[in-house]
Amino acid sequence: MKITRQGKEFATLKMIPEIGAQFPNFTVTNLTGAKVTLADLLNQPLLISVVPDINTRVCSLQTKHFNEEVDQYSEINFVTISTNTPEQQANWCAAQNVQRMQLLSDINHNFGKATGLLMGDTGLLARSVWVINPDGQITYREIVEEMTDEPNYAQVLDQINQN
Repeated sequence: MKITRQGKEFATLKMIPEIGAQFPNFTVTNLTGAKVTLADLLNQPLLISVVPDINTRVCSLQTKHFNEEVDQYSEINFVTISTNTPEQQANWCAAQNVQRMQLLSDINHNFGKATGLLMGDTGLLARSVWVINPDGQITYREIVEEMTDEPNYAQVLDQINQN
């Protein structure tokens, strides 16, 4: 799958998990520096919002939008993953009044490599959204092909409502 940035080819993704497959295990870091794995998040359905850089306009919009929408859903875990440092993510959360959502850092690229979302040697993750059931199975995925576009929020929320 080709990822573009402002219409120009930016990266090619290979071997991305499909709907119905098990989501790959990964390890990321939370804002306090603790390690978090997929298993730690599967006590209920999981929504993963992946952004390239939390400090850019579209990534910030995506994260704010999901933060506002998903606060209504207490029966789902919601995380945003980027390659920003935990400190950068904590600063963003403080400035944006984040409530339930967790920001998780893939600074070591474990998540990006496990999922195929790491875009070459850029150190950035491809913008995407995933819904995973408590058994670890992917029930929804959207990989945004143009980096400057936002995901389809309505489709994701429809999927959450079906779970």
